[in-house]
Amino acid sequence: MRRPPQARMLPDGRRLHLQDGPIDLVIEACGAAAEVRAAYAAAVARFTGLLDQLCEELVELRRAAAPGATGLRGAVAQRMHGAVAPYAREMFITPMAAVAGAVAETVLAAMTEAAALDRAYVNNGGDIALHLVPGARFVVGLADHPMPGPGDGRVLAGTAEIRGGQGVGGIATSGRHGRSFSLGIADAVTVLAPTAAGADAAATVIANAVDLPGHPAVARLPACEIQPDSDLGERLVTRVVAPLSARDVAAALAPGEAMAERLMAHGLIAGAALRLQGETRLIGVAATDHAPLPPVAGGEPEFVQAIQNARTLQQKSLAHA
Repeated sequence: MRRPPQARMLPDGRRLHLQDGPIDLVIEACGAAAEVRAAYAAAVARFTGLLDQLCEELVELRRAAAPGATGLRGAVAQRMHGAVAPYAREMFITPMAAVAGAVAETVLAAMTEAAALDRAYVNNGGDIALHLVPGARFVVGLADHPMPGPGDGRVLAGTAEIRGGQGVGGIATSGRHGRSFSLGIADAVTVLAPTAAGADAAATVIANAVDLPGHPAVARLPACEIQPDSDLGERLVTRVVAPLSARDVAAALAPGEAMAERLMAHGLIAGAALRLQGETRLIGVAATDHAPLPPVAGGEPEFVQAIQNARTLQQKSLAHA
């Protein structure tokens, strides 16, 4: 049964908010007024029933992905599988690793098919699908900590500017502090990639690679003991990481860097920022300090993805519906 999502314009009058169960989207489209209206109507239409379609195939989506063809039927489910398939031959990964990015990407595709837009984004709890024409730009925050508490100033380790024509269509952040589980110990890994689903999957893979297997400072539990229906089953997920020495931090970041460089060499990502206990590694990303951003043409304040405001960072599981 198709159910209508909650849809409303935010107080700024520019952004559309769509919410259905665990899926929470903030959307902005820029262009001629008529085109923006058409884009928002298309977003609402495509979003309606999307969660129901995912739930119909949830059992299969929680199973390990195969590197080849898939029996998944839904368009979003197929996007999810396509994003994780490049990793499936070498590691355990389920299509759920790309769910937030795939949802954002699907809604954005409906918008750009329905309207001619200069710039648009669909932000699904911190995973962003992005459309930029040549000359347009978008500034993304590089997270120091994906889910800081109230008053925590450790929000952005820096910012990176994306411009139209650079081949970046998706941004995602993963790490052990988000709502989804992580096999690694990274505080945050932000990835820029050609697609949002691809960024989502890659952020998960790179964050898992940042690790110190067997280290006494790292406490882990089977995922199923924390969430019985987790797609990770009995695999150990990180719960606590005590303060590490500078040497240990470097050792943990090194395999994550190597993974990011490998994915970039294969064209799966355009860049990544890895963060662990105050240390940052940048792969193909030039970061700037997070000083206040200047206004863009027309006086509209530039959008910065503030990770601390994401209520549903990297929604890898629909179990919280």
